[in-house]
Amino acid sequence: MKKIGSSRASPRRAGYFLLIACPIVAGTVALAIVTQPAIAADAPVNLGTAASFAVLGGSGHPGVTNTGASVINGDLGVWPDTAVTGFPPGTVTPPSQMHVDDAVAKQAQSDLTTAYNDAAGRTPAATVAAIGVQTLGPGVYNATSTLQINGTLTLDAGGDPNAVFIFQVSSALLTASNSSVVLTNGALACNVFWQVGSSATLGSDSTFTGTIMALTSITVDAGVTIMGRLLARNGDVTLISDTVTQSTCSPTVTPTVTPTVTPTVTPTRPAPSPTGTTPTPTPTRTRPAPSPTPTATFTRPAPSPTGTSRTSTPAPKPKPKPKPKPKPKPRPKPAPAPKPVSTTFPVTG
Repeated sequence: MKKIGSSRASPRRAGYFLLIACPIVAGTVALAIVTQPAIAADAPVNLGTAASFAVLGGSGHPGVTNTGASVINGDLGVWPDTAVTGFPPGTVTPPSQMHVDDAVAKQAQSDLTTAYNDAAGRTPAATVAAIGVQTLGPGVYNATSTLQINGTLTLDAGGDPNAVFIFQVSSALLTASNSSVVLTNGALACNVFWQVGSSATLGSDSTFTGTIMALTSITVDAGVTIMGRLLARNGDVTLISDTVTQSTCSPTVTPTVTPTVTPTVTPTRPAPSPTGTTPTPTPTRTRPAPSPTPTATFTRPAPSPTGTSRTSTPAPKPKPKPKPKPKPKPRPKPAPAPKPVSTTFPVTG
């Protein structure tokens, strides 16, 4: 097991090559290549129903105590204790809820015990002591006594969003004021777990990442921001104007690369519109049959009867037209004889 102090060395899950320059022999530099065996990836700790809680207290009466305007983004619960104080002025952001001495909090405490024992039973790959400014890769780390974080601890996932970090602390977990635990290269807060054998204390104005599972109590000084969970098994949780946000891992979706296919445009008959009527068929472009040329006949069409509609009965054959008889020429009348005109002359004398 490798011991890690304040140096920047960190164990890696994936194998790597170590190149060692050897003495020059006959003008050639020989390189010795040593391969470190790959370490299997660690599975995350299953929190069960405790995963929905941002703060969960055990006993201590009250099981959860708050002073100031703390904000809890996630469920807040307590069991077997029956008291929560300081809400308000503290708030639990909807739709998250408070569960005080109910069946939900009881089951969460049971699942917390299972998760605590799981984390404590993992095989560590390295030991850690006091941490100043340091970067660690994924894996299981063990502190044989108290673990104190005095500066910035960076957890580097190396581009793997499923990378898991588990810290086994035999005694107390302490963080200094203004210290921080930060993530990089795809690391997620939901995959960081701190199993603490006694109590945890987070210094004021610090930033902390991961789920704390403490056997006894958890105390958070003023102005601390936690991305993770505060879960105490047998003691209480104390807050002072802090912000706790429950971390959740979204399911990892592996994208499937689908080749792009250029569609072939095939003319198709458009589907009929669902109008509830019989669709009109699309006319097919065909050459119309030639219409027969009508033969002119000198027949008089039969008159249509007035007030009735025409029928499709065939027209009767026309009767032959009788030849007209010649009319006799009128004889000329003799001119009338002129009538004598009597003239009266006046008598003079």
